[in-house]
Amino acid sequence: MASTVVVGGFFGDEGKGKIISYLAIKDNPKIVVRGGAGPNAGHTISDGKKVYKVRMLPSGFLNKNTKVMIGPGVVINPDVLFKEIQDFNASGRAFVDGHCGIIEQEHLTRDSKGELKEKIGSTGSGTGPANADRAMRILKMAKEVKSLASLIVDVPAEVNSALASNENVLVEGTQGTFLSLWHGTYPFVTSKDVTASGICADVGLGPKNVDEVIVVFKSYVTRVGTGPLTNELSVDEAETKGWSEFGTVTGRQRRAAEFDFDLARRAVMLNSATQISITKLDIIFPDCAGKTSYEEIPAEAKSFIKNIEEKLNTPVTIIGTGPNINDVIDRRI
Repeated sequence: MASTVVVGGFFGDEGKGKIISYLAIKDNPKIVVRGGAGPNAGHTISDGKKVYKVRMLPSGFLNKNTKVMIGPGVVINPDVLFKEIQDFNASGRAFVDGHCGIIEQEHLTRDSKGELKEKIGSTGSGTGPANADRAMRILKMAKEVKSLASLIVDVPAEVNSALASNENVLVEGTQGTFLSLWHGTYPFVTSKDVTASGICADVGLGPKNVDEVIVVFKSYVTRVGTGPLTNELSVDEAETKGWSEFGTVTGRQRRAAEFDFDLARRAVMLNSATQISITKLDIIFPDCAGKTSYEEIPAEAKSFIKNIEEKLNTPVTIIGTGPNINDVIDRRI
């Protein structure tokens, strides 16, 4: 049994939610634990005819046998959290650490106007101001909020105890490598580090207890909001290619570009990636739609995957071929 960390390789929007949902069902981990900044990062999950848009709970909630937890490094909005627990039937198996920070109304207000909103197109979720207050040591903690008392556990202890008991743990990153406060396109970044190292720190997982790091890349690059995007396509070009998308949290149109090998190489380096997941292969190669076997996809799609493996010197083990959780080619041994 092992720990697997899943992080985004570009600017978020890579399809991590779908990959994490698949792994949560396929590998049946005891715990799926979320790190990251806060509810400014959304994941979209399609399960048959149902589509879930998640901002707080880990994306592994569809596995009813799995505990879903939020690590102490994350700031939470209790209203959003309680609504998702109810909407996604996660009652009794959703937990937060007592040291999670709390987003309050003042953070929402500060995030909806002012320089940060105008400069980088902040999501308005209150995440940035809450993390700023945390750095100033004035942010309220989850352990101080009565309504959260029944949800609070020692998340690092739970995670490490599960690993010591030879159980699987799946660690969910949010956003993407180049939105990291340290390693991203500053100042057009989120309010903390969201590389694998940062996500592990968020949940209390030490470096010697990490077994696999899966970096998720979309078959092309998208970005919501302001900031540089190399070889950006026009809106018309993106629509022609079928790459026109909208953000889960903001609803804003995503900007698009071809797969960026320079960014991808750096993401592999920064995250110590042991595996790569490629999503939305079916958008680039429609004949791949819904395929679950590598042998079934066309030669040009195989060439696309092989080129990524060779240029990044890392195996592509999980390939998304459609929006649903099981539209996956799993090449892991």
